[in-house]
Amino acid sequence: MEKGGGLELAVARGAESDQQADLVWRTKLTQLGDDFVEVERPQALGRGIELQSGVHLVAAFVIGQNRFTFNTTVLGSMRSAGTRPMELLRLAVPVAIERCQRRFDRFDLQGLKLPVVTLWQLLDPKSVIVAERANELAFEALQRGEKPQVENQELMPQVGPSISAMLMNIGGGGVGLRVAPGEASLLTRHRIFWMKVPLGADEPVPLVTTAKVVHTHIDSMQNTYAGVSFDFSFNPGHQGVVTAQITRHVQRVQAKQLPHA
Repeated sequence: MEKGGGLELAVARGAESDQQADLVWRTKLTQLGDDFVEVERPQALGRGIELQSGVHLVAAFVIGQNRFTFNTTVLGSMRSAGTRPMELLRLAVPVAIERCQRRFDRFDLQGLKLPVVTLWQLLDPKSVIVAERANELAFEALQRGEKPQVENQELMPQVGPSISAMLMNIGGGGVGLRVAPGEASLLTRHRIFWMKVPLGADEPVPLVTTAKVVHTHIDSMQNTYAGVSFDFSFNPGHQGVVTAQITRHVQRVQAKQLPHA
């Protein structure tokens, strides 16, 4: 709190969540009380993510070179007062905090499965329009309870070589990715990519979007961490679809944990 840091949050796995991909949210720490921890509510492209009271979360934070993790529960949400109100989330104070082993990924000890995304070098940004429309139709079919058509490679935009990356966290307008040393060189040669994020077998329509690499840095293990922003310049309407996909995914994960919700 004193260092102006934050927490990374993920919905803990329910008993029937083996087929899901786990999304981790980067949030700002706003207040510490005797019986609560307060953070800015996770967002998807400017829209607050609804996390219900009683939902169990996995949280992590970093101090220097050390990473710590703990389990917590959502106590409730609210809006701050003042001229610039913020949507806030209150969490239960952890019973215990565990230091993560450095040889593990940040959430491995909790059994979360972070998505492995694919990034293609995007040769013609305008060519994403048809591919994104096909994705939108597939998502609409999924919402109607129909089997979506998701493997039509002819509707791919004009792309070049691809690399794989681990989706480490989601922020307000983009994601943080970890790229292995053998694949990171493409990030130095190109900045605009076509990105596909699988959401698990329970959500067969992947999240797809144009993505711009904003910044990169290399860690002690020579992995490259890349900050990537979503770009809807050539198809502004697709932003609503991406937001709806993320929101649906979070709601379904919570429902498995709280069946009565």
